[in-house]
Amino acid sequence: MASIIEPKLISGNANLPLAKAIARRMSMHRGMNVGLVDARVERFNDQEIFVEVYENVRGEDMFIIQPTSNPANDNLMELLIMADALRRSSAARITAVIPYFGYARQDRRSKARTPISSKLVANMIVEAGIERVLTMDLHAAQIQGFFDIPVDNLYASPIFALDIMHQFKDQLGDVMIVSPDVGGVARARELAKRINAPLSIVDKRREKPGEIAEMTVIGDVSGKKCIIVDDICDTAGTLCKAAEVLMDHGATEVHSYITHGVLSGPAVDRITKSVMKSLVITDSIQPTDQVKGAPNIRIVPTAPMFAQAILNIWNGTSVSSLFETETLTPIYEGMYYA
Repeated sequence: MASIIEPKLISGNANLPLAKAIARRMSMHRGMNVGLVDARVERFNDQEIFVEVYENVRGEDMFIIQPTSNPANDNLMELLIMADALRRSSAARITAVIPYFGYARQDRRSKARTPISSKLVANMIVEAGIERVLTMDLHAAQIQGFFDIPVDNLYASPIFALDIMHQFKDQLGDVMIVSPDVGGVARARELAKRINAPLSIVDKRREKPGEIAEMTVIGDVSGKKCIIVDDICDTAGTLCKAAEVLMDHGATEVHSYITHGVLSGPAVDRITKSVMKSLVITDSIQPTDQVKGAPNIRIVPTAPMFAQAILNIWNGTSVSSLFETETLTPIYEGMYYA
């Protein structure tokens, strides 16, 4: 079998701009010329998905770039069908790069007679012939254990740390990291340690899904520039309410750093009208024109990190090195000077 000169990337329709950005970034390494494999991913009149790969991928190390964001079912099926096409075309290895892992919030049975959908999705991914998964900020860390194949879970916190140190470089002493709920404390604490900032918690209690009954701030936020940290922003109701509560408790500014901007329904309108000075999200989910046009929403790129992670997997070197801000600083050189 001929030696594999470089990894091959292929993309579905979920986030083609991110896939192209990853390919461009990888092409900057050691004179590599990485492009997207020429393929057709389309729908028949009855909305069945059809995939045709136009290039020879026999013996190749393939990376499918496809977040399973809205529409989650369509994007998931695209991923599975692409994997099947590559497997039947004798690809040497298939890695799914899933920047946003849909169904991750269904990681346990919330009540009797309900599914664990993220486990079902994991089973489907493995059965499709995928041999490794690369993702970012899984909603629940235990999802890694749902797979019987390697799962590399990257973190946005090193990127966020670089951005915060750049945006607040003369005001870091006034910054306080805030977890919007008790469940997100570990994530918020980890970012707080990276930038040497104090930590506060907004404790919320729900009457029923989608409604916030009460919010209590744990910690003194008076006079602080509060930065709310979370993995997902969906309808933004909780986020905007938390921002109001923090301002009521004496915060001078409220900013938010959220990994996955799901931003469903009224989310963008709520954020635009909220007391939040800014919302920073990654491009794990392709932003809509409405998101890109919102005056207080900013998008930070993940392509440099994913490109390096793919190269590390291809080379057989450590992916966990990308968990460190110091490792990402040269990768993001030219964008941040932290």
